[in-house]
Amino acid sequence: MQTQSPLRIRISWPAGHLTATLDDTTTTQALAKALPLVSTAQTWGEEVYLDTGVVVPRETNARQVVEAGTVTFWTDGDALALPYGPTPISRGDECRLASPCNVLGQLDGDPRLLSTVRAGDPIRVELMDG
Repeated sequence: MQTQSPLRIRISWPAGHLTATLDDTTTTQALAKALPLVSTAQTWGEEVYLDTGVVVPRETNARQVVEAGTVTFWTDGDALALPYGPTPISRGDECRLASPCNVLGQLDGDPRLLSTVRAGDPIRVELMDG
C-alpha cells in the first residue's frame, strides 16, 4: 500500500452509496486487506455498523465521541461503525459510540445519506482506484 496517498473506500447499499477517505493506520491497513467485503448492515440509533471479520486491537487514539461522518472501527465487535447522528447513549446531539473505537477517517459528502440504510440491508465496502 502506498503510504503517501490516502486510502479511499466506497460503501454501497441498496438505496445509495458514500465514499470515504481513510488515514494510514494499522486498522486501515488490516481492513484494506479484507476488501472488498459484503456484510449485513445493522443500525443503532443514528449509526450504521457492519461486521468485517477483521480483528485488530484498540489503538491508543480510540475515541467514544466523534463527529458525524467519522469512519470508525469498533474493536469489541470487529465492525466498521459509521455514526451520522445520536445513538441511544448520546448526550444531546453528539455521536457517542458503544465503546471507544479506532478512528479511520471521514466520509466524503453528507453522512445523513446513511439514514437510508435499513437493518438487514446488504452493504458492500470496496477500495477505490487511485
